[in-house]
Amino acid sequence: MADSIADAIISAFGDKLPGELIVFIISMLPVVELRGGIIAAKLLDISFIKAFIICFMGNFLPVPFILIFIKKIFDFLRDKKRFSGIIKKLEDKTYMRSEKALRWKGWGLLLFVAVPIPGTGGWTGSLIAALLEMKMKVSLPVIALGIFIADFIMCVLFYFILGSVI
Repeated sequence: MADSIADAIISAFGDKLPGELIVFIISMLPVVELRGGIIAAKLLDISFIKAFIICFMGNFLPVPFILIFIKKIFDFLRDKKRFSGIIKKLEDKTYMRSEKALRWKGWGLLLFVAVPIPGTGGWTGSLIAALLEMKMKVSLPVIALGIFIADFIMCVLFYFILGSVI
């Protein structure tokens, strides 16, 4: 999924925006996050180090905002007919995924963010931390480290292991 979204964004904006900006934007998007950013960086021939830094920054940028504002946004939107179902669904999914984070505290959140598979990452990790009311001084560095690890795994995977395929 991340590769098809990355391809679509590159096709739409590849000749209009610098590759680095495209990678940064893709890395900021929920669901796709740095998984799609790394794929886009490889497709755009951006170097390993540059891709690593851009994807980390793009994926991390929304995290403090999610931690600070998401509960207020959810509370505001919950009263709107159009959004109440979506908010309920997001909260239910997040609470379902948060069991390990609750059981293992920061370690569970770290593993959840660090393993780069669909449904995990900085956005969902931030949602979990915010909805479980984890302290920002604990959750922010844990999520940052998780993003760093996921970024490293994806870069190694796409630049060295699968590099010749893409």
